[in-house]
Amino acid sequence: MAERNLDFDKVHNRRGTDSLKYDFAAERGLPQDVLPLWVADMDFQTSSYIQDAIKLQAEHGIYGYTETKRDYYEAVIGWMKRHHDWDITGFKIIKTPGVVPAIGAALNAFTEKGDAVLIQQPVYYCFNEVIELSGRRVVSNDLVLRYSDENASANGASEEDDGTTKYPRYYIDFEDFEKKIVDEKIKLFLLCNPHNPGGRIWNKEELTKIAEICRKHNVIVFSDEIHEDIVYSKFKHNVFADISDEAADITITATSPGKTFNISGLQIGNIIIKNRELAKRFKDSVNGIMGYSQANAPGITACRAAYTHGDEWYEAMKRYIEANLNYLIDFLKREIPTVSLIIPEATYLVFLDLRALGLSPEERKKLIIEKAGLWLDSGDIFGPLGEGFERINIACPRSTLTEALTRLRDAINE
Repeated sequence: MAERNLDFDKVHNRRGTDSLKYDFAAERGLPQDVLPLWVADMDFQTSSYIQDAIKLQAEHGIYGYTETKRDYYEAVIGWMKRHHDWDITGFKIIKTPGVVPAIGAALNAFTEKGDAVLIQQPVYYCFNEVIELSGRRVVSNDLVLRYSDENASANGASEEDDGTTKYPRYYIDFEDFEKKIVDEKIKLFLLCNPHNPGGRIWNKEELTKIAEICRKHNVIVFSDEIHEDIVYSKFKHNVFADISDEAADITITATSPGKTFNISGLQIGNIIIKNRELAKRFKDSVNGIMGYSQANAPGITACRAAYTHGDEWYEAMKRYIEANLNYLIDFLKREIPTVSLIIPEATYLVFLDLRALGLSPEERKKLIIEKAGLWLDSGDIFGPLGEGFERINIACPRSTLTEALTRLRDAINE
């Protein structure tokens, strides 16, 4: 049996399928016909191996409580070893409905109401939401956006007067990082690795420094690595827990095939923990406070099929998205030079910088939604530092991306 779903140019009609991305614009106060490139799911059919596995399960017709046996864990272990050179043999793998529910479980396991929880804005907006709704306080070690000549061969970088190629990247202010931990008595730090929406892959030196500071102050690290597989060809993801034994001992690593294989709706996450005491506290929170034990049956089936047979689809998907990224960079250079971007090293989510347009938040909203007819993620939902940015999802057929960029260009020129 060969992989069948490799035509990423094919446009699939998702309207009328209860798609959050396509079918709920009106409910969110937007025109029904906006072109959506916001939420992080792809407009591609998943691997045919996943489709076939779910079909076989569906035809059986009985969908009772479902558990996992050794083959499931071997599939997860094999994927992490093949694609991240991370040996998790002997680690605890705890299933959850996804990464965001796992954040909630970690908050309940390792903090108390009123505690401060550290994040790094601008960052995935659910970090804020889950912390605040659980009665904890958000404290941000704000990331610093500056130009760097690291990886300067990246497309779209700006040319400085001395001829050195530079481009904007996010960096960590480590002095502020440690100060916030001490001053706010931080017990739990939520790390976004790779970073969303900045697309940054934190290097080994940065992750080592995070581990040293957190270890020193008894801080547990929840490392959200859901985008770990979507890495561009010049880069390699660094698993935080694999940086050192000390890092592994304080880390809850959250992973899922959801973003990688476009199966987020099947709600399956694998939370990987080496430290047995942390694993027990986390699992008690999942089973007790969350009230969750057996995972979604199709989610289990999909994950096992993805990690066992999905490599061909996965590699082809990455090549297609990287070509889309290069197309986006070139289009902005040629057609919309007033719009720049933070070139991602990972993820299919791109942070567009519209600040040079000089628009107020309301004017920018009118430009994107009313004039261009687009549904993007406004940068301010990622925190105050996101103001003036828009996050765009490029995991779509090239024709869809072209239509979106053409609409944006025409709206700006108008």
